[in-house]
Amino acid sequence: MSAFQEKIRSNRKGFVKFIFYSILYLLWLVWLGNFFLLPGLFIIFDLFVTQKVNWTFWKKRRPEGEKMTKVEEWVDGIIFAVIAATFLRAFFIEAYTIPTSSMEKSMLVGDYLFVSKVSYGPKVANTPVAFPLVHHTLPFTKSTPAFSEIVQWPYHRLKGLGEVSRNDVVVFNFPEGDTVASNMQNQSYYQLVRAYGWKEVNSNKRIFGEILHRPVDKCEHYIKRCIAVGGDSLEVKHGVAYINGQMQDKVENLQYNYQLRTNGSRINPKILDEIGVAPDDISTNGVVYQMPLSGEMVQKLKKYKGIKSIDRYEAQEPNSSLFPFDGRYAWNEDNYGPIYIPKKGASIKLSMDNLPLYRRLIEVYEGNKLEVKSNQIFINGQIADSYTFKMNYYWMMGDNRHNSADSRYWGFVPEDHVVGKAVFVWFSVDKFKSFPSSIRWKRLFSFVH
Repeated sequence: MSAFQEKIRSNRKGFVKFIFYSILYLLWLVWLGNFFLLPGLFIIFDLFVTQKVNWTFWKKRRPEGEKMTKVEEWVDGIIFAVIAATFLRAFFIEAYTIPTSSMEKSMLVGDYLFVSKVSYGPKVANTPVAFPLVHHTLPFTKSTPAFSEIVQWPYHRLKGLGEVSRNDVVVFNFPEGDTVASNMQNQSYYQLVRAYGWKEVNSNKRIFGEILHRPVDKCEHYIKRCIAVGGDSLEVKHGVAYINGQMQDKVENLQYNYQLRTNGSRINPKILDEIGVAPDDISTNGVVYQMPLSGEMVQKLKKYKGIKSIDRYEAQEPNSSLFPFDGRYAWNEDNYGPIYIPKKGASIKLSMDNLPLYRRLIEVYEGNKLEVKSNQIFINGQIADSYTFKMNYYWMMGDNRHNSADSRYWGFVPEDHVVGKAVFVWFSVDKFKSFPSSIRWKRLFSFVH
């Protein structure tokens, strides 16, 4: 009997572990679609059978049954937890916190939720070399990247359970988040440039800070509801979204801004708290109130005798800060479109009139060189009067319609920016209340609709 056979015979338990973990590893490679990682089987074999290399270098090799030191136990546990959490976060599920009121009352500020990456298929990281368990910036720093662009992989999405559908609540990388002013990271760099000018934003470091550039998978996370998918035509009329000429499916907690006029008396804050209006959302001079409300909240407020009228706000004038930021499109928040949402493989006729809608898609998201000369469009040096899209695109809007920076303000969401589907809320806390009354017990472990 050879030494190798003797090794296997004396370590049958290790050999069984090798077979088990090899099967899991091969299944993962099939899902990943990357067989360049097959040599990893040699590592698994050595780890459980031959044990020539000390892969767990932080602890000493000792006879089976002999206990590790406390330090080794702690280091072993931390390393295992980090690896397991990183793997789960990359391929299965990721935690997310609701930071703004753009999705109220469907999602509340202070909701902690899990985002499923298998719903649409997890994206393989564009920048795989990164500090574990953080997004784009190292802890305790303002602008130090938590990633390296030394290795960059093209967009690739693994097989998922389905595709993005209308009315899904989706987490995605902010499409305008590829460039960020470090002192104003919660604002769109491109909106800042439109408001203050490119030279001011890029040279005034005292106000705007350093200008940072981020790859797709390191752009800020946003959460919105998918209103339209690739191939759809969208229009908003009087605040109501229409998809392919049909009114959007009912969203239970959709909110709009309302103006409330009283008989001269103030509304008791307890009344507003009971129906779910956050203190930050209330603006008043004592007689006239402005606040976002759902249809159900409006009906409850109508029962109070002190309120004379409740009128929904509707924008009247064109808003130049809306996408596509062109005077030919006299749109506003409540009357927007119609606009076609591009679908992978679909072709459109290109003209100087519709170029503002699709220029960023062609030039930035799909990596073409686009120029305009003498009112003619050139793509990659060739005159173009049409374009065929390489990706699917989506239109995302917040349920708090008048308090949401969404696709109306920055346009389409490409499929390579989609992170996952919001599944359920595992914890929720109200920042306006003290513990333990701040815990929203009814929202714990509730599914997202």
